Amino acid sequence: MEQKKAASIATLAMTTFCMAFCFYVVNASDPPLLQDFCVGVSDPDSAVFVNGKFCKHPNKVNISDFLYEGFNIPGDTTNNIQKAKATLVDINKFPALNTLGVLIARVDFAPFGLNTPHFHHRGSEVFAVMEGRLYAGFVSSDNKLFYTMIKKGDIIAFPQGLVHFQLNTEKKEAYAIAAFGSQNPGRVDVANSLFGTNKRILPDVLTKAYDVDGWVIDRLLSQFNTSSDSDTSILELFAASS
Repeated sequence: MEQKKAASIATLAMTTFCMAFCFYVVNASDPPLLQDFCVGVSDPDSAVFVNGKFCKHPNKVNISDFLYEGFNIPGDTTNNIQKAKATLVDINKFPALNTLGVLIARVDFAPFGLNTPHFHHRGSEVFAVMEGRLYAGFVSSDNKLFYTMIKKGDIIAFPQGLVHFQLNTEKKEAYAIAAFGSQNPGRVDVANSLFGTNKRILPDVLTKAYDVDGWVIDRLLSQFNTSSDSDTSILELFAASS
């Protein structure tokens, strides 16, 4: 009887542990608050790395810390080839967001401007069109494309970690507001992560991955600013492994 009771207790404990562990693993949101707010402040004299910023002393916090001005100013869409500009209001510009788990951005589009395919690996996004008409979509992990046309007043959601994009389809300017469920959602541009790395990926990797001739990859690589010592580093790698 005692053995059965002990076995039942052990089984219950193990089940509870497994459930707690599973819930812990799938928790991918920013950590919960431990205080009302933590207005970020830089500490250049500290050698300690923190995920976020140090907190400003509450006695020195005032309402101006929670106010950001200039969100109405359009981003520069003329000095980039894609004719679109995403302006993030992150904790570096707006320290009050520190630890709050949110971030906002303004995305401006010149006529036919493109916010290139990218993904945010640390947060989901809601994207609200304020002016204009855009072709927008995202790709699921099984390579299914979800797309639509969105116009002023429409909101679309982009799930965390999935590639998405927006294209202005008209001859007039457009802009949208994007909000994220993380104070640091990150952004990985698909093309840049393959062809614009600071040390160039061995071209053979890319030619085999895309099943194209080498000149195609060379042409793509030439569109990006890559490190001048990229070829040298590749040769050194082969020399070290031989």
